[in-house]
Amino acid sequence: MNYIENLFPKSEGIQGKKEKDSKKDNVNNQKWAIISIASIPLVMTLGNSMLIPVLPEMERKMGISAFQSSLIITVYSIVAIFLIPIAGYLSDHIGRKKVIIPSLIITGIGGLISGWAAWKMNDGYWIVLIGRALQGVGAAGAFPIVLPLVGDMFKNDDEVSGVLGEIETANTLGKVLSPVLGSFLAGFIWFLPFFSIPVFCAISILMMTFMVSSPKKKEKPLPFKDFLKKVKLIFTENGRWLYAIFFIGVIVMFVLFGVLFYLSDILENKYGIKDLRKGLLLALPLGALCLSSFITGKKIKKNMVLMKWITFSSLVILGIAIALLSFSEELWFIITMFLVAGIGIGASLPPLDALITESIEKEERGTITSIYSSMRFIGVAAGPPVIALLMKNSSKIIFILLTTLSIAAALATFIAIKPDNKGA
Repeated sequence: MNYIENLFPKSEGIQGKKEKDSKKDNVNNQKWAIISIASIPLVMTLGNSMLIPVLPEMERKMGISAFQSSLIITVYSIVAIFLIPIAGYLSDHIGRKKVIIPSLIITGIGGLISGWAAWKMNDGYWIVLIGRALQGVGAAGAFPIVLPLVGDMFKNDDEVSGVLGEIETANTLGKVLSPVLGSFLAGFIWFLPFFSIPVFCAISILMMTFMVSSPKKKEKPLPFKDFLKKVKLIFTENGRWLYAIFFIGVIVMFVLFGVLFYLSDILENKYGIKDLRKGLLLALPLGALCLSSFITGKKIKKNMVLMKWITFSSLVILGIAIALLSFSEELWFIITMFLVAGIGIGASLPPLDALITESIEKEERGTITSIYSSMRFIGVAAGPPVIALLMKNSSKIIFILLTTLSIAAALATFIAIKPDNKGA
């Protein structure tokens, strides 16, 4: 044996090098897969929020009212709310990528239709809405399916939590970039943001097609009747904490978009801050939200007890920050409190994602997480109009409402989420 080893002294080293290179390639592939998946929430967020700073220009160019322009944003969320559970069910049965990629294509087509109508038609408002509704259809089958896809691809709980944190970070990064990028593109041609959406979608489609390999389903999907029974059983056994997470998801998004709407209005109407400067100030609390999401996602790993207490503490911090806003109208104080609120919201999102993704079996994961995503879309859709109505009376009512809701969400976390029990 020694003679053979002496003849081929490097053979073992070559094999070891091959294994090392193989592991390195796997790590690189995994990184690119995560980047590709994270592109989806980034694109979806840009596709909606990027239009917000362009709405006043749309009103002038298209001859529409402020209410009509708000529908350009609202129709996107409303359509998605109703279709997300269907997309989740389909993803459980035919596969995640088979739902995500067609959904991105539909989103891109919707952007082209809206952009063409804004460019070529004198009275193209309703066609713009049709295009935006199509984008809502696409959104329903894109970002909400990302959560169960991550749960499918990564078996290690620590990896799942970390990747979900990165996904939330990408989602939040989209919110940070949206006001700045939307204003920048519209500065060239006012309807250019519509046409940028299919470009972003095309990039995400290519990345998902070539860089993401979702696990193959080993078992045939349950018949629809049996599937419904199993989902009903999940809610019977886990309803307490599932309903709590759904409630918290609605509240967190309601508070976030309500706060953004309030801050946007007060910056422009009270302090006369507009355009790019306004976008940069709006990006400050969103940047804090983005950073806290990233850090929390890295820290929570598979520790569900830690997830609960981070969520609880973050929501308490959020409530306190909003309550303190009623004590001063100084700009520096308002921005500081919104920064703290952004940290609270950002830290609460990855634990919620991880709790609901890691506690549900793979076969029903897409459906359950999609219902959770629908709840979040309800908060997104409801926040701005409710705050707009309340602003006509008194800002103190807004602070009381948002503080009460934040504390209610914290109490729901404390009472209903019990990590020692089955699931969460």
